[in-house]
Parts: sequence; structure tokens; C-alpha cells
Amino acid sequence: MALLEIEDLKVVYGRVEALHGISLSVEQGEVVTLIGSNGAGKTTTVRTISGLVPVSGGRIKLDGNDITGLSAPQIVKRGIGHAPEGRHVFPRLTVRDNLAMGSYLRRDRKEIRADIERVFKLFPRLLERESQLAGTLSGGEQQMLAIGRILRTGARLLLLDEPTEGLAPVIIQQIGRTIRALKQEGFTILLVEQNFRFASTVADRYFIMEHGRIVEGFVNSELDANVEKLHDYLGV
Repeated sequence: MALLEIEDLKVVYGRVEALHGISLSVEQGEVVTLIGSNGAGKTTTVRTISGLVPVSGGRIKLDGNDITGLSAPQIVKRGIGHAPEGRHVFPRLTVRDNLAMGSYLRRDRKEIRADIERVFKLFPRLLERESQLAGTLSGGEQQMLAIGRILRTGARLLLLDEPTEGLAPVIIQQIGRTIRALKQEGFTILLVEQNFRFASTVADRYFIMEHGRIVEGFVNSELDANVEKLHDYLGV
């Protein structure tokens, strides 16, 4: 059974239909990438899954259970963590306080302590800067913090929206290593990404989105055969 199933999902903003009945699934332990140009509906999809955008039609299931229409805090409690585009760290809080915000809904103190150790093992730079204000971190460090914060929620499904946007190549490589490490630990990841060359280093499958629809789907071994098509969809 898939960990995440989306069936005929529709989202309407006013008179504009942003998602036109998309369907996809993500298996336990997979990294699945949504690829498309700006405005294709990728961010709307992950924001809808995480309860930040209301569903206009269709269903969202986690572990076979219908979570359609649940609030964002309820969805976090079910095990979905969302690192949004633009990172959205709390700039006037320290690194440690930002990470603490990720666990505010939890009561399992032993596991919370284990999670902070996991975050610092994944991102030693955050440990070096744990008393530093998040707003003074580099873009790459803020992205590490955004991912670390959702790990503190106890999530098992991670929604990562454009985690490499605006980052230097050396930091992008580190984000890739982190995603691969998380996959090895058993996390399931739905990744929004325009950099398909980066995605090819972490993804198992791809869905191409255009104008609020899924227009293609393929596995990583078929990437080379779809490169020209990806260039057309992305306009690059």
C-alpha cells in the first residue's frame, strides 16, 4: 500500500482552478519528484497535502486513511512535515529555538531528544551555530534548518519545496547527501524541484506538472529518454 495517495485532487482559488484533478502515489521509502515550470501547480500540491490550502475536490490518503480536509496541525500529528519554498525560518530566534518549534506538538520527550541529535548529526553546521539567530544564517544554512525543523515534528513523510533554490553548487550537493541519508533511514519524500539534474541524484520517480495537471510520469532510469521533453516543459 502506498504511504501517500492523491486521487482526483482539485483546488480552486476564486474562479481559477489551480489543480485539475491530479492523481499520484508515493510508496513507503520512495523519493518522488514533482517537476514543472513556475505556476505549474507543484507548490499548490504540497501546500494542499499539508493542510495549508483547502481541497475543492478529490481525496488525500495517508497509510490508507483519508486525511482530506484536516487542519495543518492535525496533518503534522499524522506524520507529514513540510519545508516550504523560501525556507521561512524564524529570523529572530536562534537555531536551537527554531528547531524546538518543530516539536511543539509532541510529548514523547525521549524521542524528541533523539531527534535533535539526528538533526545535528545530519547538519553539523547547525550545531556550530545553535546559539546564532536564524536570520543571520546563509541561505544554505537556513535550508538545513528548515529541513531539520520538520524532522523535529516526528514526520515520516517529508514535503520539500524547492530545497536547492538559490544555493551554491557545494551546498546543493550537501542537500542531496542529506536527502539520500534520510531515504536510507526510511523516510518518504515528495520533492518539488525544477533542477532535474539534482533530482536525478535522489529521485526514484518523477511526475511532470503543467497548468495544474500531471502530464507525464516516469522512473529515474527513464530520465535520459525524457530530457528533451523536460527542457520543453521547463522552458530551458
